[in-house]
Amino acid sequence: MQLTQNELVLCSVLRAGLPLHQGLLNYFDAADNAFISAYRHHRDNKDTFEVIVKYFAAPSLTDKTLILIDPMLATGKTLENVLNVLKNHGTPKQIHIVSVIASKSGVDYVKTVFPKNTHLWIATIDNKLSSKGYIQPGLGDAGDLAFGPKL
Repeated sequence: MQLTQNELVLCSVLRAGLPLHQGLLNYFDAADNAFISAYRHHRDNKDTFEVIVKYFAAPSLTDKTLILIDPMLATGKTLENVLNVLKNHGTPKQIHIVSVIASKSGVDYVKTVFPKNTHLWIATIDNKLSSKGYIQPGLGDAGDLAFGPKL
């Protein structure tokens, strides 16, 4: 069975995923689009954090191929929380995660929480995370690099 573009949903983690989203949309121009906001909330600037998801807009994901776009896969906690929100919008037949850079531990973690029909597309993998869960050496904050620092 050949996949048609209308069976695809491109879902970007805002705001960092937008440049990648546009790049993928150049190839999959008939795909449906979804957007989800997820961010790390560090309490009292400590090393621990929680991931907060506040916004999600998407068509039904049932029996679709979902391309989940997040340029940095550090701990995998953001993608885990995104997956928990996605579960309420249908079950995709396949999930493809597209990232520019990841940590080894993040990749390992995602493999334990995502279903077996998940495929990872990652340009490079760094071996360690900082005490705050950031990729080292990494690239910096992807959203800040694309759009400037948060106000």
